[in-house]
Amino acid sequence: MLTAIIVEDLLDAMLLLKSDIEKHHPEIKIINTAKSVVEAAKVLRTTDPDILFLDIMLGDGTGFDVLEIFPELKSKIIFVTASDEFAIKAFKFAAIDYVLKPYAQEELTQAIERAKQQIQPNKERLNILKQTLNSPDKKPDKISLHTLDKIIIVNLDDIIRCESDSNNTMFHLQDGRKIFVTKTLKYFADLLKPYGFLRVHQSHLVNLQCISAFIKTDGGYLMLKNGKSVPVSVRKKSEVIEVLDQMHR
Repeated sequence: MLTAIIVEDLLDAMLLLKSDIEKHHPEIKIINTAKSVVEAAKVLRTTDPDILFLDIMLGDGTGFDVLEIFPELKSKIIFVTASDEFAIKAFKFAAIDYVLKPYAQEELTQAIERAKQQIQPNKERLNILKQTLNSPDKKPDKISLHTLDKIIIVNLDDIIRCESDSNNTMFHLQDGRKIFVTKTLKYFADLLKPYGFLRVHQSHLVNLQCISAFIKTDGGYLMLKNGKSVPVSVRKKSEVIEVLDQMHR
């Protein structure tokens, strides 16, 4: 039997989550609930649950405040957040799981299964999440990349390009490292587009700061500052030319 605590400031949302867990996850026993940072701190001082369901926005602070009070907390954390595109982006940058309210039963089940297997996110990943949530209009400094066996944190500016590898993505970094990530190129193209990355081909996503020239011969390709070249697809050519023109105005 796993123990769990729910930290949620909206009573209806808390009761619904509690009911869903009791009905569909009999292996989890809800041992307490809290609706604020202060209440959560009181509960967690005397109890160390296996799983902590943690809302991001609480009446007297945030879920991060709870984690900062208990830096040694061993509980697996399932973040619960309201539907917000900035919040979703922040979780993706930090490679931290979350449940989006209102959630489908299947999403809750998947989050619980992942929580059983995962270790607590480290401080650096939580900081990426916190900074991206707090400054939705600012370019994040770092991104967490999920490889097959670990999570690697890299600076956004260190990424030269990303290359599709069937349903996976290979990251090429300034220091020559290659990082194989188990997510699609489309996933990263959507995530990184606002921050100076452009998908120039079905298989290639490029950091605009790493381009030295667009060569119009041989069907059109990009020369990168590291001396490598990347093809540009026919349907992307006009967009690439337009973006590069804007950069050099």
